[in-house]
Amino acid sequence: MKIRFAVTPPPAALHEDAFGDYLRACEQLGLDTVWLSDLPLGPLGDPVLSLAYAAAATTKLKLGANVVPLGRNPLWLAKQLAQLDRISRGRLLLSLVPGLGAPAERAALGFTHGDRGRAIEEIMHLLRRWWAGETVTATCGSYAFDAVKIVPQPLQQPLEIWLGGNVPAALNRVAQLADGWLTSAVTPAEAEQGRATIVRHAAACGRHIDVEHFGISLPVALAPPSEPALLALAARRADRCLTDIVAHGPDQLQRLIAAHCAGGFSKFVLRTLLRADGLADWRTELECLAATVLLLQT
Repeated sequence: MKIRFAVTPPPAALHEDAFGDYLRACEQLGLDTVWLSDLPLGPLGDPVLSLAYAAAATTKLKLGANVVPLGRNPLWLAKQLAQLDRISRGRLLLSLVPGLGAPAERAALGFTHGDRGRAIEEIMHLLRRWWAGETVTATCGSYAFDAVKIVPQPLQQPLEIWLGGNVPAALNRVAQLADGWLTSAVTPAEAEQGRATIVRHAAACGRHIDVEHFGISLPVALAPPSEPALLALAARRADRCLTDIVAHGPDQLQRLIAAHCAGGFSKFVLRTLLRADGLADWRTELECLAATVLLLQT
């Protein structure tokens, strides 16, 4: 399998005075992908807009994003992502996520109630039809599309859509609809079990998911992490245990990567946690990550 590493920029690297330098450093070091996350009410910007900048600032670096499609007009989203794939010469990687689901976020996105997973399924279907060149007549929430076609289509055919999630419904959705699975906040044993479930359900549906299309986001602490960062991670788990979730230092990061590789995972998104001392040196952290993992990249 091709083992590849992506990095998520820390907030300091996303500042307009630093983002271009960060992107060029990623490319020069040989990292595979820069990966951004969509946090509608968070302090970060729109990942689609940021990746458009990244497409112009780099030539080889792949451009990945977790995108929350809820609250976005599916037509505009289809057009924006298709255009982004073309201007980046086919470097776009895409995962659709439901968002955090907090009441304030749901209200801001115009999705105060309802099944977010089902809504994403509906939007995925529209995106794929438009990207395949179809003329679409359909409704989606409050949007009505009457014989609508988008031009141009993505350069990648197909432009793949990965999904995340760890609960049974999410795993079944990956098996039935997605091109890959990007999970997070799970131990190597939990990740391997989730992968096996997806493979089994996909086979039952007559589908096959590429063996190289299983990835995981790994939080990394290169220095003692801040308590709020750890609490936010722990809140995502019923047991609130972060053993084998957070990689504390380069050695443990390599061990966790090896354990996930043994479980069938080959794509890794590395995210450094905010430090307890409040210091922010994205360049040193990036170089440390690269030195730790790039010998493992195949």
